[in-house]
Amino acid sequence: MSNTKRAAAKAQSPALAVAAEAEPGGESRALARRRIIITEAAKQFVKQGFDGTSMRDIAAASGIMAGSLYYHFASKEELFVAVHGTGMDLIEKAVRRAMAGLDDPWLRLEAAAAAHCETMLGGSDLGAIVTQHFSPSMAKIKPELIAQRDKYEILIKQLVADLDLPPSIPPAVFRLHYLGALNWLPTWYRPGQGLPVAQLGRLLVAMLRGAGAFPDLTLGAEPVLLARKPKRK
Repeated sequence: MSNTKRAAAKAQSPALAVAAEAEPGGESRALARRRIIITEAAKQFVKQGFDGTSMRDIAAASGIMAGSLYYHFASKEELFVAVHGTGMDLIEKAVRRAMAGLDDPWLRLEAAAAAHCETMLGGSDLGAIVTQHFSPSMAKIKPELIAQRDKYEILIKQLVADLDLPPSIPPAVFRLHYLGALNWLPTWYRPGQGLPVAQLGRLLVAMLRGAGAFPDLTLGAEPVLLARKPKRK
């Protein structure tokens, strides 16, 4: 790429500068630009929702012409599938890294919950995108999105299967409570208020296991409950 083209790309968008500095090969440039589009699309989807985001919005945020966006993704639906899949991969990789070297099943689940929370609530739009509800307009891609989530649930299913749960607690119910509680956090959690996000994940596992199993852990949840200001009468 010539110096003139590099300068033009940098002036157009800081994000595109990354693509401009990629290796000369067309594939490298295309992959770099695709990553930029996915990152910027995640920001728009989290901010405005699927229905409120247009391909033109995403193209503008990515620093490219709207028509050029369709070279990489044929539709908004296809792009959302790519964004959602990238977010799920980020969470799964973070969870696997956090569990590495841990043998105790409960410690593994604690580490998994902490990593899940940190990836989802730590400021990454790609992590946050996985908690969005499916709108009716996403009906065509819903099976693909569910398949991406199911892939992650296979990992969680194995983690739960390794726990010493009482016979009265069905593993499937435990797993659904666990995932439901984690994915509901963005609805009420406010950054900078209450417990750190990683501690919220560990606290969740402690509560699911039973307070008596963690006598050294203070389960006073007042800081968490106060994360959302009470309504004035």
